[in-house]
Amino acid sequence: MRATSSPVGGGPSGAAAGPANGGGADRYGASDLLRFSTAGSVDDGKSTLIGRLLYDAKQTFDDQWEAIERTSKARGDAGVDLALLTDGLRAEREQGITIDVAYRYFQTPRRKFILADTPGHVQYTRNMVTGASTADLALILVDARHGLVEQTRRHASLATLLGIPHLVLCVNKMDLVGYEQAVFERIRDDFADFTAKLRATHGREIDLSAIPISALVGDNVVERSEAMPWYDGPALLDYLESVEVAWDHNLEDGRLPVQYVIRPLGSDYRGYAGVVAGGILRPGDPVTVLPSGLESTIRGVQVGGDEVESARPPLSVTVTLSDALDISRGDLICHSASRPAARGEFDAMICWMSEAGRLEPGRRLGIKHTTRTARAVVDAVVHRLDVNSLQPEPGVEALALNDIGRVRLRCTTPLFPDPYARNRVTGSFILIDEATSNTVAAGMVLAEPS
Repeated sequence: MRATSSPVGGGPSGAAAGPANGGGADRYGASDLLRFSTAGSVDDGKSTLIGRLLYDAKQTFDDQWEAIERTSKARGDAGVDLALLTDGLRAEREQGITIDVAYRYFQTPRRKFILADTPGHVQYTRNMVTGASTADLALILVDARHGLVEQTRRHASLATLLGIPHLVLCVNKMDLVGYEQAVFERIRDDFADFTAKLRATHGREIDLSAIPISALVGDNVVERSEAMPWYDGPALLDYLESVEVAWDHNLEDGRLPVQYVIRPLGSDYRGYAGVVAGGILRPGDPVTVLPSGLESTIRGVQVGGDEVESARPPLSVTVTLSDALDISRGDLICHSASRPAARGEFDAMICWMSEAGRLEPGRRLGIKHTTRTARAVVDAVVHRLDVNSLQPEPGVEALALNDIGRVRLRCTTPLFPDPYARNRVTGSFILIDEATSNTVAAGMVLAEPS
C-alpha cells in the first residue's frame, strides 16, 4: 500500500492509534465492524471524500493509484482525481457522477469498515436505498458554498426511514469558502433543525454529528486541519473509528434465522448455523422454533468452532439445542419469552426497484424474509411517500421505479417478522419476480395497527 505524499494536496497519515478492538468490540469482533454509506447531492464530493479517506489512511495499492493517475491524465485533469477510486463504471467516469453503489472494504488498527458510496441523482434512489439499508451510519455531504439543498433533505429523510441511527453531516469544500466558521455553523444549525423535525415525525432518536472538511485537500478527513482552529471536534476517521454501534442492535428479542443445519454423517451432532439477528443467545436460554412451535433450551453456542458464553448481533454462530428437533433452513429459533407473532397479512413500506412494470394491487411475487421464502400478493397500495418530506400521497394506483410507498401484502404462508422500527434485520424483506428471479423491491414491515 502507498505511503508517499499525495500529489493532490495534503499527505497520508497513519491511522489514529488505539486499541486493536476499538469501538467496544468483543473477542469475536461483534462490534469492531462499521458499515457506513455516503449520500449527498451531485458534485458535493462524495466519491472524492472516499478516495481521500482511502488514500490518506494508506488503503490504496500501487496499481490502483497508477490506474487512476493514467485515467486522470488522459482526461486532462490538473491532478489526480480521487473520485476514480470509487467511481468504477465507465459511464461514471465519463459523466463524472456516481451511478451504481460502490462498496469498499478497508481497516485501520482500530476498526474494520464496509462503505457504500451511493448515487446522488434522484433517478438512482433505489441504489441509495440499497446501499444504506444495512448501514450503521450515514455520511451526508453538503457543499459549503450551497448549504442544504433538496437532495440533502431527501437523503436525510431516507436515512431516517431506513432507521440508520447515526448521521454525520460533512460540510465539504470548506477551502472554497475561506474556512469560515460562520458558514459551517449556519449549515450545521439548518441541518439540526431539519433532523429535529424528522425525529418528531417518526419518533426515532438520531445521533447527529457535524464535521467541516475539504475532501480535495484532506482537511479534517484523516488528520485535524490547522486551517480550522475553531473546530475542536475529531477528524472524520477518528470519529468513524470511535463511534459506538454495539448497542444499536436489538439486544432484547433473541432471533436466529436458521441458514444451514450441520449434521455430520455418523454423528449425533445437530448444529443450527446462522447470523444472530437479535437478542443475546446464551446456553440455557429457553427457545421456541417457528413455525413448528417446538420448544427446547440452548445447549451450546459456537463462534468459529469455539464455545462461547454468549453471542449477539451480527455474529455468525452455530447453536446446539438440548432436544433433537426437526429444524430446517428458513425456521426461526427465538427466545420463548419474546417470540414474534405469525403474520399472514401485514403493511410494509416498499421501495420499488424494477424497470419492468409497476407494483399494482393483485400482483403476485415471491417474498424472502431472513432465510424463509414464500409467495405474496399485493392487496393494496395505500399511499406513495414524498421522499422530500416523508409525507404520504394517498390515491395512487401503483408504485413505479424508485417510488417508495405503503403497501398491504398477503402471504401464502405466515411469516414471523418484527416491526422494522424494532429490528432492522427481522423487519425487512425483499420481493422477487418469480418469472425472472430478479429482486424487484425492498420492504420494511410496519407494526400492526393498534
